[in-house]
Amino acid sequence: MYTNKTKQQLYLLLCFFILTSQEKINSQIVIGTPNLGFTQACANTEFNNFSTTFVFSPESGLNASNQFLIELSNENGDFSNATTIYTSTAGSVTTSPATLNFSIPTTTAGENYRIRIKSTAPVATSSGSASFAAYYKIQDAPFTINNLVSTGAYCAGGSYLLSIDNPGTGNNNSPLNYPSLTYSWYKETSPTTSVFVSNGATLSVNQEGTYFVETDYGSCTSNSFSNRVTITEVTSGETTAGISSSLGNPFCPDQGPTVLSAINGNSYQWFKDGVSIPEATNQMYETTESGIYAVQVDLGDCSVSGVIDLISELFEASINVEETNTIEEGETLNITVTSTATSPAFEWFLDNTLIPEATGNSFNASNFGNYTVIITETSGCEGSRTFTFTINEAFDPFPDVEKIPNLISPNGDTINDTWTLPTKYVTGTNTEVLIMDNRGKIVLQTKDYLNNWPENDLELTNVNKVFYYIITTQDNEVKKGSITIIK
Repeated sequence: MYTNKTKQQLYLLLCFFILTSQEKINSQIVIGTPNLGFTQACANTEFNNFSTTFVFSPESGLNASNQFLIELSNENGDFSNATTIYTSTAGSVTTSPATLNFSIPTTTAGENYRIRIKSTAPVATSSGSASFAAYYKIQDAPFTINNLVSTGAYCAGGSYLLSIDNPGTGNNNSPLNYPSLTYSWYKETSPTTSVFVSNGATLSVNQEGTYFVETDYGSCTSNSFSNRVTITEVTSGETTAGISSSLGNPFCPDQGPTVLSAINGNSYQWFKDGVSIPEATNQMYETTESGIYAVQVDLGDCSVSGVIDLISELFEASINVEETNTIEEGETLNITVTSTATSPAFEWFLDNTLIPEATGNSFNASNFGNYTVIITETSGCEGSRTFTFTINEAFDPFPDVEKIPNLISPNGDTINDTWTLPTKYVTGTNTEVLIMDNRGKIVLQTKDYLNNWPENDLELTNVNKVFYYIITTQDNEVKKGSITIIK
């Protein structure tokens, strides 16, 4: 029989045991295997958000400071060096089931990743999830190979090297800028099917066919793939050095020069309209002009050629005057520009000064000087063409002068360059004009004087030369005097 005191002690011990057991129960939880909200984790710079749902029990077992963690295994599903990819804030997850969102690291690449859930208070760990493919596609855009040239050729018995361009032409986003990436090459078997050929950043081809390469993102669909290149086996003289234009054909020159590219070879020579282009001996050639371009490519054991009829979309234009024009004082010259430009704008300049009132395609010029007109296409393939021309005062070989000049300066400035006589002594008046040098040698004798002496270079020295003249009219009126030629 127990005494009352003993019974009391046993009762207190039983209560302590029950409380202790309850605390142990409350300090433990069980976390279920996480369910995936996806079948593949295919991330890139624009999307990297995935979810998982899990259960835990009991809810009352969580401490207020508890945090849930998501751990990611390695590419083989091993958690030995797991990476924590999500940590909840303390006490934010209190009810089951719970859904958490996470992102994968940029180094993720493999077919057999798993995740698991861990808690911190109390400490508990779920089992690993089902395996899934996961890739962070750090480069997920089309890129170029073979300098975007769609063809390649190798000599019989040889090979052709295809390689990823770095950086390549235009805005090529080369995956070679990301050293961690790997690549898979394919050969087309039909317009919609292909077979795997090899891995690597380059591919040596010794079989004809169409080839391309993709960045290796496993089972994750990717936009990181190259252009197609068709490879052929050739012998010397064949026209298979396919030429591509970086801006297309036709091209818009306001974007800058287009780059013409030929197939890969040992040496090159470019031609335009059948004429060799000096120093154009590289695989690529830049131009802004239309024309028929050709290239000869030395492949080593053989050589090939290629031709492209390159068309610039810049509008055509013409002007109705020559580069040099003459008018009399007080006259005008109508200049008209004709063009195929869309919504053209016109600017006219005289001696590099804008003529504000001249805004159309024609202009009546009355001033002497150097003119420029600029035609600009304001829509479509925007660009401009420029014409320059000069208007000089017309030369009058028979001006109305009263006196016989005794001084001339034949220096080519159109001022006092020739010995100009009054009209009663020139051609049509039957007047004889005789000119002698200072030794009496006749240098000119004519009855049809055209006010054009001296026509030839007089080989003047630093000393002025003196000539003498005798003018005899048909009425035997005689005029005599001297002519000084100044330098």
